[in-house]
Amino acid sequence: MCEWDDFASRLSFARGRLSTPEETPLPPFVLLAEPGFSAAEQRVCSEIWMRARLAAAAPERERLDFRFDTTQQGAAKLRLGYLSNDFQDHATAHLLIEAIELQDRARFELHAYSYGGSDDGAMRARLSRAFDSFNDITPLSDAEAAQAIHRNGIDILIDLKGFTQATRTSILALRPAPIQVNFLGYPGTLGPGLCDYIITDAFCTPPESAADYAESFAYLPYSYQPHGRHSVINIAPRRVVAGLPEEGFVFCCFNQAFKLTPAVFDIWCRLLRNVPKSVLWLLAAHDAEGNLRNEAWERGVDGSRLIFAPDLPHAEHLGRLQLADLVLDTAPYGAHTTASDALWAGVPIVTRPGSTFSSRVAGSLLHAVGLPELVVEDQDDYFELAFGLATDKDRLSGLRQTLATNRLRTPLFDVKAYTVALETLYGRMWARYRAGLPPAAV
Repeated sequence: MCEWDDFASRLSFARGRLSTPEETPLPPFVLLAEPGFSAAEQRVCSEIWMRARLAAAAPERERLDFRFDTTQQGAAKLRLGYLSNDFQDHATAHLLIEAIELQDRARFELHAYSYGGSDDGAMRARLSRAFDSFNDITPLSDAEAAQAIHRNGIDILIDLKGFTQATRTSILALRPAPIQVNFLGYPGTLGPGLCDYIITDAFCTPPESAADYAESFAYLPYSYQPHGRHSVINIAPRRVVAGLPEEGFVFCCFNQAFKLTPAVFDIWCRLLRNVPKSVLWLLAAHDAEGNLRNEAWERGVDGSRLIFAPDLPHAEHLGRLQLADLVLDTAPYGAHTTASDALWAGVPIVTRPGSTFSSRVAGSLLHAVGLPELVVEDQDDYFELAFGLATDKDRLSGLRQTLATNRLRTPLFDVKAYTVALETLYGRMWARYRAGLPPAAV
């Protein structure tokens, strides 16, 4: 709701809760957006969150006692199971679909395990066609779902949810596959006992941060995030149709409102004060909009300069994104899909990464698209870069031209190369397992 009157007390409250694990545990997802927390503290939060759940699952895991025959499993094709409740019109599906479609069916057999119901949309139908088998496990208990995964002889089970909405991490706690992987849906560790690997890259999680993650790092060579190069971008509408004024610089952030913080909003309002006629284009958030306008007024900015954009179908959303001049990232939970969508639509983004996975994704994407100069070290640099681009048309135009040139020439949107690298990681995970070796960085 961006109701920030007590924001300054949140850090001490959350730290106190982490130090008293007998209290009601903090949801790990919530901590990703709280300023001041390290990746090490996020790991502690995940461990506390799962402690009782893993203990509750232990008797069922012992009863099921899944065994894996390595002489048979993976002998012909490596069987991959993707577990999610977002196999429909959702950001994760839009990111992953082309990589799924490109996976080598001579080497891999793909199984989807969906527990989110169906929206009966085009993306759901496309995903159903993309997998060798599409299994709706919604009505199954966790034990029944785990048994179904085990019966299918899944070699590597890839969880696409982590601690996000409506997750069923308890299926992972039953260990239905010999290798389990944390990928894409959750930018942080799940703690011990759930996944062996987390798919990442060296920018999001530098090697020296390994102790902050229960999973071993499975490194992709550029960015961990997939993004196809066939996502349809509608023609940009007229500014008035999108609710924007006919003139003025458009700063944009389409991150969800829970990622906004007073410190970031301070910089945004400073930009609005220093760039005449500029506006801040945000994603509609009914419960937050009034509070944000009031926060703008308190910072000396007319609240009407905040423009709120409604949800749109993906192609229409990408089309309107082209009207933005510059995307501004949030911290410590930054833009992920919204960042790659902006870059795909040709709009640069300024980001200030922190020490946590969730704060470093936009930086990873910018390095992979050949624009590392948009990754800054501190708040002052963030303001100066955004202000400089907003007040120097030639500089911004040159940057956008570089992005347009790099878009199909750099690794970020090279989904074929990405898929080959992902398959290589799966192969190396499996080779270690078959050799009797424990998970390790690959």
